[in-house]
Amino acid sequence: MTRHLLDLSLEDLEAELASWGEPAFRAKQIAQWALRHGATTFEEMTNLPAALRARLAEAFEIATLPVIAERTADDGATTKVLLDLGPSTGTQSDAVEAVRMDYESGDEDPEAGALPDRTTVCVSTQVGCAMGCTFCATGQQGFTRNLSAAEILAQVLHFTRQRRVTNVVFMGMGEPLANYDATVAAIRWMVRPEGLDMRQRGITVSTVGLVRAIDRLGDEGFQIGLTVSLHAPDDDLRRQLIRTAGGTSIDELIEASRGYVAKRGRRVTFAYALLDHVNDSPEQARALAARIRGIQAHVNLIPYNPTAGPGLRPPSRERVRAFQRELQAHGVNATVRVERGQEIAAACGQLRTDVMKQNAAPLELSGTAFQRSEPSE
Repeated sequence: MTRHLLDLSLEDLEAELASWGEPAFRAKQIAQWALRHGATTFEEMTNLPAALRARLAEAFEIATLPVIAERTADDGATTKVLLDLGPSTGTQSDAVEAVRMDYESGDEDPEAGALPDRTTVCVSTQVGCAMGCTFCATGQQGFTRNLSAAEILAQVLHFTRQRRVTNVVFMGMGEPLANYDATVAAIRWMVRPEGLDMRQRGITVSTVGLVRAIDRLGDEGFQIGLTVSLHAPDDDLRRQLIRTAGGTSIDELIEASRGYVAKRGRRVTFAYALLDHVNDSPEQARALAARIRGIQAHVNLIPYNPTAGPGLRPPSRERVRAFQRELQAHGVNATVRVERGQEIAAACGQLRTDVMKQNAAPLELSGTAFQRSEPSE
């Protein structure tokens, strides 16, 4: 079975080439072609001997992911694609979403930081999601499988072949820390000089709150951002909104976040999806402020982006601003996420849901996708 080249680490690739009698520096050359230059065939790697290119083509693949659907919004500044991962069972095709968002100088992007003229790519780590958030389109799809590191990187490479990507946020379909090994392997290729050579501070991982994985991520040595989804000021409401949150309290998440700050010296973002008359009252803002005051963090308020959720609505602008002011009055830094791409179903999982509804039959394969990895335990 042919493996995708980017499912190997640099060290794995060096070891493989050494077994072929090739020098170690060839691995860095190959990685730069596949990642920095976005090569899609080994024949493009013109500084490699022809015999080595032929052997690489026999052993590995570097195929792109075919595009099933693409939508643009915000005068072209936001682009969302649904990418074909190939069949999972029978003729049914797995598909995953990725979004590119272009920001001009002065635009607000709390996740990426105040960098002028930047391009942020939002990537997925799973097909579907097992976390069961009631307000999330992906959560309503259920979980199918984890993505491999190569499939995660393919989403970034889809856009780097068009323009320079400055920031990556792991906020698409799925829970990144539930697919820990592939997520970390992809990040390592993103930040390596031989890979995409991205700023570590330009990468953010968002989690619904897997405490042990947060602790583990803090030990990796990355200078990446961490976003923890709270969405409620108390455990009872949070368990209603996030069906899998029963075993983890907000206090545990805050302590894990403190630990990440202590290890990495980076502030943590707490994501809070605002739902009209569910979690957006001034009293709830005060309760939230009381729980997180004193930690090096800020709150990213996200007005609900309507999905197929049962009876949920976005709050009015007045309620959003009132919630923000209440947090700020109690010493908590809070920003409101700029709403991008609503007309193209830019919320996680919406495009996949829309395409699946439009196709009574399973998604048709639009080309040859690379071999998927088996889900990790």
